[in-house]
Amino acid sequence: MRVLLIEDEVRLAENVASALRDGPGFAVDCARDGEIGLGLARNLCYDLIILDLMLPRLDGLSVLKRLRSRQDHTPVLVVTAQSEVGSTITLLNCGADDYLSKPFDLGELLARAKALIRRGKGVAHPTLQAGELVLNTLEQTVLRAGSEITLSPMEYRILEYLMHRPRVIVSKQELLEHLYDYNWQHHSNVIEVHVSNLRKKITRTDEALASGTSIETLRNRGYRLLLSRTPGTYADDGRDGEA
Repeated sequence: MRVLLIEDEVRLAENVASALRDGPGFAVDCARDGEIGLGLARNLCYDLIILDLMLPRLDGLSVLKRLRSRQDHTPVLVVTAQSEVGSTITLLNCGADDYLSKPFDLGELLARAKALIRRGKGVAHPTLQAGELVLNTLEQTVLRAGSEITLSPMEYRILEYLMHRPRVIVSKQELLEHLYDYNWQHHSNVIEVHVSNLRKKITRTDEALASGTSIETLRNRGYRLLLSRTPGTYADDGRDGEA
């Protein structure tokens, strides 16, 4: 998942960004003022925006109002100073999804961030299930037919993203936009490699059942998590087609 952090306090921004990257493994873009943050929010895809109120150039409330006026429904978690708590009603009425008062506990921020992302994708529970796959977003574990499988951090993030959208075609570009921040140098085949490795790990090979969960590659379109596998659904010769 990809998060936009709009915060002008450098040390706080660094601590929050590190917690988001090291804990749930989110990609994080940082903006030091409201105008830059608004520009990023308008031009890039995010699963969550963490927004400070007291910002240079453009305050957080104005950023929030402008986002919502454009029908941007990205979940927004506002962080406020203690003296600003009285504006909670205004924040919620202007479209904030949640708020935290400074100083806050990083563990609580992470819990609220993950809950908002789940809610934004229509998922109330921290456990995702697709066919025989069960993914626990709190423990970051994956079970296949009751047995735990080991995934790399990027394989886990791809699977979590796809499990939020079972049977929906997700383009390679969409995966890149939601799993990497803007500082990462994109390589053309990195997603194909990760998806190919992930597919091998989640697809059952011990039986010819049509009940296993799998990842389908649709050439020039993207990837789709299938909850049942039937002969001919996809052909995997070890090389993923351009998605």
